[in-house]
Amino acid sequence: MAKIDEGIFILKSLGMPRAQQNERSSLTLMAVLDVGPSDAWNKAKSRVIRIHDIMIFIKEKFKKEYAENSRETIRRQTLHQLEQAGIVVRNADDPKRATNSPNNVYGISDEALKAIKIFGTKAWNEALHGFISVKGRLVERYDIKKKKHQLTLKVAESSPIYFSPGKHNELQIDIIEKFKPRFSPNASLVYVGDTARKLLHEDKDILKKLNIPITQHDKLPDVVLYDESKNHLLLIEAVTSHGPISSKRHVELEITLKKCKAKKIYISAFPDLREFKRHIDNIAWDTEVWISINPDHMIHFNGPKFFTAY
Repeated sequence: MAKIDEGIFILKSLGMPRAQQNERSSLTLMAVLDVGPSDAWNKAKSRVIRIHDIMIFIKEKFKKEYAENSRETIRRQTLHQLEQAGIVVRNADDPKRATNSPNNVYGISDEALKAIKIFGTKAWNEALHGFISVKGRLVERYDIKKKKHQLTLKVAESSPIYFSPGKHNELQIDIIEKFKPRFSPNASLVYVGDTARKLLHEDKDILKKLNIPITQHDKLPDVVLYDESKNHLLLIEAVTSHGPISSKRHVELEITLKKCKAKKIYISAFPDLREFKRHIDNIAWDTEVWISINPDHMIHFNGPKFFTAY
C-alpha cells in the first residue's frame, strides 16, 4: 500500500537503520500516530498506546494480522529502535513505570510529530533537518558503535582495513601481521576477505598480471599474497569454522587459477593446535600448515618441498 511505503520512506529519512525500514515498522509508526490508510499525515496526533492496541489498530485499519507472539518482535525490533532514535517515547504518562510492565505505552515525540505532520509539503526537508539536528540519525550512532568493535589492519601505505569482530578475522590479521613478516616479508597483499562482507581488499593490478579472475572472489581463499621476486603466490585459508585446503579445495583452486603461471603455495592457517587437530584428516598433501600460536614454525605436508622460512 502507498501509505506503508510512505511510512518506510519517513523512517529512512529520519535515520532509522535498514532493519527498521520495513512494513512492520511503518505500520507500528502509523499506529502510534493514529494514521490510517486514507488519512493525511497532517492528521497525525500525539497519543499513548500499548503494543496490544498497536496490533489491533494494524488489523482493523490495514487488514494485517500479527500473531499474538509477535508482540515481542514489535517491541524488540521496532519500538525499541524508534525509542532510541527519539521518534517514540515510552511511558510519557508515567516515566517510573517498570520496563517489563504490561501497562507500558508508547507515544510519538514532539520533535518527530512536528516533522511528520508536514511530510509531503515543501517544508518537509527543513523539518527533517530540524529533527536530525536535535535527535541525530540512529543509523549513524549504530555505525559508530560498530566501529568501536572493529578490528583494524594497516597495510604499508594503504588506507587501514577494517574487519568485523570475530575469531576468523582475528586469524586473518595474524596471517598478515605474523605469518607474512616471517615467511614472505617481500610479498604484497593481493586479496583479503571478511566474514561479514566478503571483499575487503584487492590489488587489481596484481590480479590482472597473474591472470587471476577478478570476478571470482568467492572462489579465492581468505588471504592471497604474492612475492614477485620469487614468483610465489601464497593461497591461505584461515580455518576457524570452515575447512582447510582439502584435496577437493585444492583441485577447485587449481581450476580457478589454471591461467596463473606463478608457483602456487597452498597454506591452511589455524589459530591453535586444537583447531589443527580437528581438521588434520582433511588437509591435502603437498600443502602447508601454519599455526598462529606458534608463528615461527610451519608443518609441511610432504616434507619441506615448497616453502622454507627466510
